[in-house]
Order: sequence, then structure tokens, then C-alpha cells
Amino acid sequence: MELEERVAALEERVAALEGVERPAPETVDGTFWALEGLRARIEEAGAAGEDGAVLFTGSVRLPTDERYEWQLGAFTGRLLDEDWALGAESLAALGNPVRLRLLREILGGRRTAAELAESAETGTTGQIYHHLRQLTGAGWLHTSGRGRYEVPAARVVPLLVVLTAARP
Repeated sequence: MELEERVAALEERVAALEGVERPAPETVDGTFWALEGLRARIEEAGAAGEDGAVLFTGSVRLPTDERYEWQLGAFTGRLLDEDWALGAESLAALGNPVRLRLLREILGGRRTAAELAESAETGTTGQIYHHLRQLTGAGWLHTSGRGRYEVPAARVVPLLVVLTAARP
């Protein structure tokens, strides 16, 4: 049994003893195939001096039938050396419940301010435009002509990864 699996099993036992329910990690087929692939790639790259890497990937079909496949990996050492403050604006833009609702609605097919205003949860038209400007400025949205908004293709999977990571 790999160390990660043993640690996960111990964490589950402790959580059970403490009466805390921990959701099991979601995997496609019950294995850590992506993790194993990442480890193999690190070894193949001869990254002996690296302390590891992270990978996020996804294959997504939206309710609008748009499809996205995407992945990004980075070595841990490089991530730890970077200036994390550079991502603050992008993350801050996601820190508002109305902006998250707007992104969800846009991914679901509502693309104009008028369509977004149909939802009672998104606020007034003025508030909607304010939030759309924030999301556009942070790169989570772009305009696709005539007042239509889209999540850029290169941001769909990262957005869903951030939301997955933020789940309680």
C-alpha cells in the first residue's frame, strides 16, 4: 500500500473516531491513476532535485454542449518560489457569491447581462455590470461581441478546479 493511501486510511479512521464525516476523495475509477502518471512523468523528466509536482486536468462538457479538455502541471519548488500575491486579484474576483453565481449562469448558457438579470440571485443590472467588469478584469470572463460574456476556454477547467478545491 502506498504511503498516501495509508495516510488517507489513517485520516479516515481518526475522523470516524472523532465523529467527523470526511468525504472520500473522488476518483474516476477508484485509483490514483493521474497521480501515478504524474510521478512517472517527474521521474522521466529526471527532476531528481524537485520535491514533487502538482497537476490539474479536466475533460468537461457544459450544459451548452461546449467541450473543454485541459491540463497544467508545475513543479512544487517553482510554485513555492513564486510570488503568490500575483494571483490575488484573480482569486479575489472569485471571493464574491454573486460573481460565482454569474460564472455558473454563464457556463450554463446565459451570456448577456439581460439574461443574467433574469435570475433574482444576481442583483440589479448595475450590480451585474460591476461584477462582470471585476470578472473580466481578472481574466475569468471576456466579451464575445454584442454584450455577450464567456469564460475563456483556458479558464473553464481551472475555474472548476478552484471550485472543487474550495469545497468544504
